[in-house]
Amino acid sequence: MCCRTASVIVVAILASLLPAGCGRPRAEGEKKTTPAKPAPSAKPREEADTPHAKVATAPRPVSDDELAQGFVALFDGQTLFGWHAESRADWRVEGDAIVVAEGEPGLLCTTADFSDYVLRCEFQSAADTNSGIFLHTPPKPTDPAKDCYELNIAGPDNPFPTGSLVKRAKAEAEVKPSEWHAFEVTVQGPQIRVQLDGKQIVEYTDPQPLKRGRIGLQLNSGRVEFRKIRLKPLGLAEMFNGRDLAGWKTYPDQPSRFTVTGEGWLNAKNGRGQLESEKSYGDFVMQFDCITHAPQLNSGVFFRCIPGEFMNGYESQIHNGFKNGDRSQPVDCGTGGVFRRKNARLVAADDQQWFTETLIVNGPHVAAWVNGYQVTDWTDERPPHENPREGLRLKPGTIMLQGHDPTTDISFRNLRIVELATRPGPAG
Repeated sequence: MCCRTASVIVVAILASLLPAGCGRPRAEGEKKTTPAKPAPSAKPREEADTPHAKVATAPRPVSDDELAQGFVALFDGQTLFGWHAESRADWRVEGDAIVVAEGEPGLLCTTADFSDYVLRCEFQSAADTNSGIFLHTPPKPTDPAKDCYELNIAGPDNPFPTGSLVKRAKAEAEVKPSEWHAFEVTVQGPQIRVQLDGKQIVEYTDPQPLKRGRIGLQLNSGRVEFRKIRLKPLGLAEMFNGRDLAGWKTYPDQPSRFTVTGEGWLNAKNGRGQLESEKSYGDFVMQFDCITHAPQLNSGVFFRCIPGEFMNGYESQIHNGFKNGDRSQPVDCGTGGVFRRKNARLVAADDQQWFTETLIVNGPHVAAWVNGYQVTDWTDERPPHENPREGLRLKPGTIMLQGHDPTTDISFRNLRIVELATRPGPAG
């Protein structure tokens, strides 16, 4: 055996004895990492929840009927994308449900705030479980009589059994443990109405309504599961009347042309140019339908724009292209992504087919759903700046629709928007 061959064998043997991850030298400045012990709680991260397997088919987590009504899925059925654990507990996805059984009591919260809405959720709990769904909540509420609404999931011996609003309204309903049940909750201004398995069991009016906050799933004690979590924002007003461009500012000196079609759609052709709302919006929920009339077209919806300036705002991208037959590899940010800030985690729309986008902007946080599937969950952590190209802009601004280039041929319909209500007291 030659010396060189012997050396190769020795190196191979030594390499096989090294722990995984020790086979390459650290780059300059790279910190040595030690594998962490599994924690009872995994703090959901966007990177961890991004699909790694090739995704060829567009996800549709809500039915066509729900999508037409304006519902989005808060839980995609596979990951905890769009949620954040506020305590160390074993939050996880099993089958098509979010499950928790042990750990530190606390909430798994949406990263977005909501104002008025209809919430649908199915749940299943063990006989000894004490849990709940928190509405208009800060991430760490202190008193369900003051800073949140707690829709309880608990046994009949609890002072507020399942379906009750803790410290606010008691419900009387028969709920069998270890079976699936369905809540539908309407939160609108001071009014909260609760249906359980299709029967209304609570109607409550809050003399000091909270108006806005996160949605939280609770671990208090015992195993509980949640699935089919859908939300429909309420109170959205039309931005486009389907007849003319009232409420919008045109720029005739720019190449883009915005017209109203015979079908009542708002059509954008050519570019570069913009159509700008007359009103300004700060924190808001916006929904619209869009269709690209040819493959690989590019457009966008700009928000918090500096009025009158050329497309100077954040941009929710419109581009349905993806690479290698894989929707988790968007071309040019992907529809619903925040252009130059955060790519869509997956392309959920197809060219030459109508899609629906829901955009929620709350302080520095931006969330977007395409056809009911959440594609973006991003927080602008840049220092504050008047110019959104340079930093975090919280000041209200206009909405702009983009004509990107000479190939632009894109239509919009059902453009609707509502500003998020101001939450009384300290922000959550």
